[in-house]
Amino acid sequence: MSGETPHWEKVCQVADIPDGGVVGVEVGDTPVALVRTGGEVFALHDVCSHAEVRLSEGEVYDHTLECWLHGSCFDLRSGKPTGPPATRPVNVYRVKIEGDDVYVSLSKE
Repeated sequence: MSGETPHWEKVCQVADIPDGGVVGVEVGDTPVALVRTGGEVFALHDVCSHAEVRLSEGEVYDHTLECWLHGSCFDLRSGKPTGPPATRPVNVYRVKIEGDDVYVSLSKE
C-alpha cells in the first residue's frame, strides 16, 4: 500500500468526449487527453513524449492515440509507444464514471 489516497477531480461529462475521439482537459496544472472508445474512457498525459505537442489533437485507432505531428502511437491502457519515433511512454491516469460525470485521478495508487 502506498498510503496515498486518490484525489478524484470531475473533468467533464461522458457525452463531452466523442465516441472514438479525444478531448483535452486540465487537471490542476496537468494536461490530460481523454479518449472514449469501445465503451471505455481512458486518460493519458496530453503531451507527446517525443515532440512536446498535444496528443489530444491526434486520432484514435483501436486502443491507441496517434500524435498528429510525427505519427507516434501510444497504447491507451499503458501509455507505451507502439511505434516510432517516440520511445518513452506517457503517463496514464485512473478514470471513474459516476452517472454521466467523468473523474480523473493523478494519484499513483
